[in-house]
Amino acid sequence: MFLFPRRFAGFSSALLMALASCGSPGEPVNDRRVFRYNQPEALTSLDPAFANKQANIWAVTQLYNGLVELDDQLKPGPALARRYDISPDGRTYTFVLRANVFFHDSEVFPGGKSRRVTAQDFVYSFKRLLDPATASPGGWVFRGKVLENAKGEISDTAFVAPNDSTVRIYLKEPFIPFLGILTMPYAYVVPHEAVQRYGKDFREHPVGTGPFQFKLWDEGNAIIYHRNPNYWRRDAEGKPLPYLEAVQISFIQDRKTEFLTFQQGKLDFLSGIREGSRDLILYPDGTVREDFKGKFRFEKVPYLNTEYLGFQLDPGNLRGDGANPALGDKRVRQALSYALNKPELLAYFLNNVGVPGISGFVPSSLPSYSAKLVPGYTYQPEKARQLLRAAGYRPGKPLRLRLSTVAERKEVCEYLQKKWAEVGVQVTIDVNQAAAHQELVDNGRAAFFTKSWLGDYPDAENYLALFYSPNFSPAGPNKTHFKSAAYDRLYEQAKLEQDPQKRYALYQQMDRIVVEEAPVIPLYYDQVVRLTQNNVHGLTPNPMNQLVLERVRKE
Repeated sequence: MFLFPRRFAGFSSALLMALASCGSPGEPVNDRRVFRYNQPEALTSLDPAFANKQANIWAVTQLYNGLVELDDQLKPGPALARRYDISPDGRTYTFVLRANVFFHDSEVFPGGKSRRVTAQDFVYSFKRLLDPATASPGGWVFRGKVLENAKGEISDTAFVAPNDSTVRIYLKEPFIPFLGILTMPYAYVVPHEAVQRYGKDFREHPVGTGPFQFKLWDEGNAIIYHRNPNYWRRDAEGKPLPYLEAVQISFIQDRKTEFLTFQQGKLDFLSGIREGSRDLILYPDGTVREDFKGKFRFEKVPYLNTEYLGFQLDPGNLRGDGANPALGDKRVRQALSYALNKPELLAYFLNNVGVPGISGFVPSSLPSYSAKLVPGYTYQPEKARQLLRAAGYRPGKPLRLRLSTVAERKEVCEYLQKKWAEVGVQVTIDVNQAAAHQELVDNGRAAFFTKSWLGDYPDAENYLALFYSPNFSPAGPNKTHFKSAAYDRLYEQAKLEQDPQKRYALYQQMDRIVVEEAPVIPLYYDQVVRLTQNNVHGLTPNPMNQLVLERVRKE
């Protein structure tokens, strides 16, 4: 029989019945038909227009599809579009839809039966994303990219459905990563009937086209999905997908309890291991301890995430003792980088889960990455002391700084504090609540801060946009307020370059500028650790850390 973790023993009978009803009448639910994963972070919506964090993204990925999707090598390919075409000038994207795609059965449709997806549904979904009434955080995927009218507003002709099976998107200028952007959950298709029926409650009444369909959400406890019997995709042998009958998402917030539940076989999969479990599972060199070998499948793969320290380069934003003119001197910023032993940091605190940040800002999992062509900062404490002396700091006149961070990074920051002290820099650590830290950084009021950038789509442009001057925060991602005319020219050139190798060369030029000017200190390029039960097959990781369950089997 299917077992729940003890925390869920008090579930309502409705929740148990939701799982049981996924089988044939009278047939018990068993382990091989239900995939169970935990979501320790809060899940706020099952509406793809609000898929702005991993919890929401994983949940909506099982329910919806878009025109295109990423393969395991992070290359965009057809999904609900059976084929697509990009015009020679890079401004017109034409998608021809599959004919056999239907929304989930739902009360929003006549007779409760699904209807076919048409091109008009995509036009509606894209315009909805941009509608101020929706208040989606995902409107940026189209703003500034698709066709605009004379007032600078999104044109009525940016999204067009010339017939039921054809969708056209018109850009105001070429934007090479655009196809990758369309793979994001923000671009998933939704039916207007459901949005109009439920309004803001669409978040908990999702209707999509995906391999699973929504059954029940006991908020804070669990979400249950059932297999979509009308899913459009089949495997290579012509068998209908998905293989699973149901998905259960639980919400165990305590990481130790989560790991214990996985050990007991009551979860099929874990993504990421925290301090409480990392030393238990891994040796300092990153290999699995003997006690756990063979008990589950361990995978460590590149992750599109750069962990970094940032400097606020606009002194006008700073006030009080947070303002420090020293950080305006790039020699100081470079010295702070040379003082850090990044391989040692990874070994001591992260069990070598990650790649030392000894290149630029672009992570090692992207094809344009090259530590050889973009050499960064290695551990050279004497070089750090020389640069500090050149900038006017010495034992009798030490450099004093404040570093803003959050509780989960405090231990790492204390290590950094120690390494900086060894070269004569005195750093005070300010620990803030996550929301307060975010507000300080976004509004430029933290002179020196910890941060991470998790890629929205698999193109280095998404990382290098953090240093493009029109993208100043809080409206844009340039949180350091770095400004360079040479950098901006390269960025604008790279956006239009259709030849991948030439574009990569431009990306590398830009990243070399970031290294030289040092508005950030890349600490490490992250890796994702996945633990999977041995009886689970078909769950493949990728650097976006996607969770795709349509081809998963359990034995």
